Amino acid sequence: MTERLTIVQFVEKHCSKNAERTFLREKVEGVWTETTFAQTKEQAYKVAAGLMTLGLEKGEKVALLSEGRNRWVIGELGILYTGAVNVPLSVSLGDQDLVFRIQHSEAKFVMVSRNQLPKVRRIMDQCPGVERVIVFDELESYEEKEITYDAVVAQGEAFLAEHNDEFVARYTSIGPDDYANISYTSGTTADPKGILLTHRNYTANVEQAATAITIPNDYVMLIILPLDHCFAHVAGFYIMMYSGASIATVPAGKGGMETLRNIPTTIKEVRPHVMLSVPALSKNFKKGIEAGIAKKSPTVQKLYNFAVKNAIKYNKEVYNKGGLAFWRKPIMALMDKLVFTGVREAAFGGRMKFFVGGGALLDIDLQRYYYAIGIPIYQGYGLSEATPIICANSPVRYVMGSSGRTVQPMDCKICDSEGKEVADGELGEIVVRGENVMAGYWKNPETTAKTIVDGWLHTGDMGYIWPKDRRILYVVGRFKALLISADGEKYSPELMEESYVESSKFIDGAVLHNNQDPYTILLAVPNRDALKAYIQAECPGLDLNSEEARTKMLEKLQAEVNIFRKGGAKAGMFPDRWLPAAVVVLPEPFTAANGQLNSTSKMVRRKVEEAAAEAMKVAYTPEGKNIVNPSNLASLSRWF
Repeated sequence: MTERLTIVQFVEKHCSKNAERTFLREKVEGVWTETTFAQTKEQAYKVAAGLMTLGLEKGEKVALLSEGRNRWVIGELGILYTGAVNVPLSVSLGDQDLVFRIQHSEAKFVMVSRNQLPKVRRIMDQCPGVERVIVFDELESYEEKEITYDAVVAQGEAFLAEHNDEFVARYTSIGPDDYANISYTSGTTADPKGILLTHRNYTANVEQAATAITIPNDYVMLIILPLDHCFAHVAGFYIMMYSGASIATVPAGKGGMETLRNIPTTIKEVRPHVMLSVPALSKNFKKGIEAGIAKKSPTVQKLYNFAVKNAIKYNKEVYNKGGLAFWRKPIMALMDKLVFTGVREAAFGGRMKFFVGGGALLDIDLQRYYYAIGIPIYQGYGLSEATPIICANSPVRYVMGSSGRTVQPMDCKICDSEGKEVADGELGEIVVRGENVMAGYWKNPETTAKTIVDGWLHTGDMGYIWPKDRRILYVVGRFKALLISADGEKYSPELMEESYVESSKFIDGAVLHNNQDPYTILLAVPNRDALKAYIQAECPGLDLNSEEARTKMLEKLQAEVNIFRKGGAKAGMFPDRWLPAAVVVLPEPFTAANGQLNSTSKMVRRKVEEAAAEAMKVAYTPEGKNIVNPSNLASLSRWF
């Protein structure tokens, strides 16, 4: 029987095995620093002992609010070594969301970075249960309850010198079924729930993930995604520790935008071998590459476009590459030397081997593009309730368009709406069972009982098992995001939504809605620059703020939406009955600031629909079926 390790035992094992190897890489005052596995464990000891001197008991909760950095990692390990529970919080949360999570989790302490401290200070009077606020950075002054991280470490050193046996007794008392995290859902479809993850949930999922994908111990992973998110937490932090490899984090700016601007420089300096990616990041990296190519000579641009097309035609869906297109392989090898080697060097530092993709469904055309340029995105699938990895593609087995091979040991089946298992190839709800399945939802036994039935986790996601290989899983969307027609028929909208964005430069975001309504409507985020260029080309001199210009823009948007209708360029791609009969033009993009993107840049459907509630009412009127209506004209005026 496999040993059921706690995270503490896991850390002891792998930090001893790789003691002198570098684990953490962080830029401090302009200089990249390296922290070994042994030093990481030693620092975690000191933090844990310091927390014990402050009175933190086994099973108590500590909220952690910070950008990705060494102290996030060591802070969590320190919490876990005391037997306490970490409550990781997203830096994108607003004040009330923070209050809810801190109160609901019953957090006794809060660990926080300098940048996030103002949020904590604003809400302290609403969180009377918080006894201490541990600040990662040195400040000129501190408020009541605040203490520096360095002071905690100093207290820990003194405690270890006198009471090391007490510290060892504490961390050896931790069991595999003790709680390690309360990980709050991002709330894409409902109010946030606190997902209870045990020590064994984590160590089991790392072991499972190793059956799907392998990381060499000399690889460096640059973690761009927030560490509070389960995907970055496990696929980044813990899997790299298991592999004996290292992680680097992006230096935090004074704000979110400044941190984003630090990413390109960090990539060039770190020269990572692997990164985690979500669809929004993948698209941005591609745009950056194409912008660089656009500055080159026409000859280089043509060569690049030819190289991409040739590679895509040869690669197919990877598992079936070559075949009658075998003659393209030597051309592809030549194009790789002439074109893609330079692309990889310029965009990713020259050492990138692959991305691990997650967070949301990734368009297959993007997968084809990245595989063509020599940096595959190995799409996977999971959810926090499964800690989170359920399946992943890898160099060993890559079926493009799928979400990859299910991890082992874990059981996976597809069930219909009655909970009965369906045949391979048939669509239904993805249901899994294994040691990675959460312990439940914190303070929510009713939802727990509905979600975990006889040990099986009902994911709420829709997919099917590939008949050619039962370990390959295709994920196609959310049950909870289904369009539901007036006659009760259901349809998953996510592929259609993605297709509107991918097919039109005039549409940056798309949400389809039909909740037993007469017809489906489309909520669209327009691309301001594309619309502006269109008007300037079609009607030179026309005032962009005029009603005439806005009317022409709306008509153009409608024409773009119509490409999937009869007579359109992509007619027949989707069932006619689900195509939108009305379009709502949104007045602003999806952003973390307005709550319409979560911490992994995934669209929060509920928030988008709440913000557009009045405009959606208009869309279900005779007047609203015409895209040129007062509501859309007013929304479009917000963009210019």
